[in-house]
Amino acid sequence: MTDHIRWFDDLSKEDIPLAGGKGANLGELVRAGLPVPPGFVVTAEAFRSFLAKDQLVDEISDALDIVDVDDTFSLRSTAQSIQARIHEAPLPEATRSELDKAYRELCKRTSAPESEETLVAVRSSATMEDTAQASFAGMNRSFLNVLGEDQLARRVKDVWASLYSPRVIFYRKRLELLGEPEIAVIVQEMAESDKSGVAFSVDPASGDPDTIVIEAAFGLGEVVVAGEVEPDHYNVAKHDLATRSIHIGHKAIMMKRDRTSGNVRMQLSPEEAGSQVLTEDEIRTVAELVRKSESHYGAPQDVEWAIEGDRTYIVQSRPVTGLAELTTTAEMPKTQRELVRGLGASPGGAVGTVRLVTSLEEAEKLRPGEILVTKMTSPDWVPLMRRAAAIVTESGGMTSHAAIVSRELGLPCVVGARTAMSVLSDGMTVTVDGAGGVILEGEARQTLEHAAQATTTDGAGSSAVSSRLVTATKLYVNLAEPELATRVAAMHVDGVGLLRAEFMILSALQGTHPRRLMEQGRGDEFVDRMEEQVRIIAQAFHPRPIIYRAMDFRTNEFRGLSGGDEFEPHEENPMIGYRGVYRYVSEPDLFRLELKLLQRVRKSFPNVHMMLPFVRTGSEMRTCMRIIDDSGLTSEPGFQLWVMGEVPSIVYWLEEYAAMGIAGVSIGSNDLTQLVLGVDRDNDELAPLFDERDLAVTGAIKGIIDECHRLGLQSSICGQAPSVHPEYAELLVRFGIGSISVSADSLDRARYNIASAEQRIMLEHARIALSV
Repeated sequence: MTDHIRWFDDLSKEDIPLAGGKGANLGELVRAGLPVPPGFVVTAEAFRSFLAKDQLVDEISDALDIVDVDDTFSLRSTAQSIQARIHEAPLPEATRSELDKAYRELCKRTSAPESEETLVAVRSSATMEDTAQASFAGMNRSFLNVLGEDQLARRVKDVWASLYSPRVIFYRKRLELLGEPEIAVIVQEMAESDKSGVAFSVDPASGDPDTIVIEAAFGLGEVVVAGEVEPDHYNVAKHDLATRSIHIGHKAIMMKRDRTSGNVRMQLSPEEAGSQVLTEDEIRTVAELVRKSESHYGAPQDVEWAIEGDRTYIVQSRPVTGLAELTTTAEMPKTQRELVRGLGASPGGAVGTVRLVTSLEEAEKLRPGEILVTKMTSPDWVPLMRRAAAIVTESGGMTSHAAIVSRELGLPCVVGARTAMSVLSDGMTVTVDGAGGVILEGEARQTLEHAAQATTTDGAGSSAVSSRLVTATKLYVNLAEPELATRVAAMHVDGVGLLRAEFMILSALQGTHPRRLMEQGRGDEFVDRMEEQVRIIAQAFHPRPIIYRAMDFRTNEFRGLSGGDEFEPHEENPMIGYRGVYRYVSEPDLFRLELKLLQRVRKSFPNVHMMLPFVRTGSEMRTCMRIIDDSGLTSEPGFQLWVMGEVPSIVYWLEEYAAMGIAGVSIGSNDLTQLVLGVDRDNDELAPLFDERDLAVTGAIKGIIDECHRLGLQSSICGQAPSVHPEYAELLVRFGIGSISVSADSLDRARYNIASAEQRIMLEHARIALSV
């Protein structure tokens, strides 16, 4: 054992500074007696020695000091120069000798024939000191099917060199991150998997702690993790490992490993695609390993596993850790040729140059004022979206990320435009009609004039009228951007009914997964940055109430953050997966950071309260309440704790929630509609079925409001429905709702609709009284 090479069985969770998070975790699994493909870690100390030997530290530092990251040529040439120096510099003799010796020893420990060398995977592993990696995990490269000592040595240096790609340099300079990044490298035997997949030690959809969920496919697990096939799905009872249910998926392809050509995709016959992957014995074996992993870590686990012959391995285990209206509902007049049509998701018109962006790696392509066209967006796209004049996505519906963020930012947006990436091309001039959901060729002046006139009329007329209206039903605003707080607070609004944490997290932490900061011992930094953001909004609205919703990233969104792939499970349907209160009780240390920031803010601004999203059951709520009580928040004078009414089970559990001390319920009509109608709101194929006005949905809403009245709780709504459908305000007023929260650009219209509804109801009551 040396400071440059550490075998997995020499590592534990205490060795993150030396072996990185992934490397230390593999050592922890081995120490727990769980079967892990053998391997070792080239430590961060080896990387430091490599830089020091050829005096690369000063050379790299000097190059980075003078690079102009806004100059694409300068950035790329600097990156190429640094990477070339790393590639050409030889490994220190001692390091190379230890690496070769470790590889030869690994060949002896593996199942490879004595005459053959072992195929290995070479992966990056972030360290605690690795600020760039911590902020931008996923940028460093990994390599599969590495064979032989020479190729291994090259690939180790390739991983090191990836620390100095143009993208990493750009972001490090932008964020003024100091110090040299560090990294460890994992070298591990590649299992020749016959079957593989993922498993969860709890049911990520229902939160059932006694259900182990296993997903399986033939061949290598990449096809499962990447969602390329529909895997088999097995539910297993944790207490006795009995199989509860089996769903056979359609696995059209499998991936096999070839020693000469790498990973090879193979098409399966219909019979093979529809056959069951795991036998009963194999299901039990995988479930037993998952149960042991959870027992060792003391928390629910997301496990990647593989079966090779008669051996079953754990490859990795980690913690399962509204549309505003125009003044007219008619579409804008079209005088130009229609190019693409989708769903109008955020109103307004914009003309600009098309810029196709397929991933965040191409972010620098988008210039301010251009039309961003992409397949879909996620939370880490927000800084990029702010630069655009309009947003067009091929997928998504009215409640997709692109739609919600565009409405928050006041940008025209068209979603579900399925042919946008193929019909539109870079450099085209187009006009985006965010209300009608169309993209027109060229500059459609009549369309833009119509949008401008509509906006001006609505802004002047409605504001003037609404500012004189007084309503019994409170009108709140949905907010996420501190930059908008001062302007929105000046409007005729009674408070913030939904303060989303997610966008502030992205802004404050530059898209880094909060657990990455905690891994580095920088939890207070997370609290400090979030506190600064929340204070801006709290001060702007004081003394009006602000309901802060605890972070509600779904796993697919969390995985998109830097470092997220190390902390988040892969889920087939994240909408009903590992989120909300169940996440808080599973990861109380992260949840406590939010409680801490609210305590700090409330010392100056006691108008800030808290709301818990996606509450499923009484048991998880009880556990969550104990965490909140321990923080001291519930004992503070005037503090209010709200819950979201998104899961239909709330009607059953609300009496118990009230007994726990909640102050109110805010109905999330987006998720409630999804769960009542069984419609995935992220699936544009089902967009025609997603309707908050369906009688089943409005019946559920009435049931929640009625129960709030019975229990003496406040009732509100913060979903998109009141912003999108004018008639919804009257429906809610008739149900007796206490407040309605809408997007900022819907405030004036909503106030008018609420006042009209209240007056009609008063007239109806007066007529009834007179007739009696």
